[in-house]
Amino acid sequence: MVDAGELVSLTLQREFSEEALNSLDTPPQERERLSQRITELFTNPSLQIYKGYVDDPRNTDNAWMETVAVNFHDDTGNSVSELPLQAGDDAGQVSWVDVDSALQLYASHALFLESTARQHHAHWA
Repeated sequence: MVDAGELVSLTLQREFSEEALNSLDTPPQERERLSQRITELFTNPSLQIYKGYVDDPRNTDNAWMETVAVNFHDDTGNSVSELPLQAGDDAGQVSWVDVDSALQLYASHALFLESTARQHHAHWA
């Protein structure tokens, strides 16, 4: 979640580090090394896939979810594929997976992935 006064781009970087790399429980020296790699990835050009209201079962007439979906693309596979994924903070598990339209995802997430695939002229079926 975006903290008050925080830029969305920094939120994305912080949340990825905390939830996919378990940075909160990583020793300081290793955390600094990971931070440099994550900063490099998140300073590369990105593509905003979606911003706004999302269909979510928690929505009510008086409160609803909004999100920003951003694609940080690693064309070479040399950046994110080598990161030591480890669930942290409130993440249950984390891993790299191949995705397609058959994958059952939460709320509007499949639409975000389909849009990303189309932007990169990738297969989506």
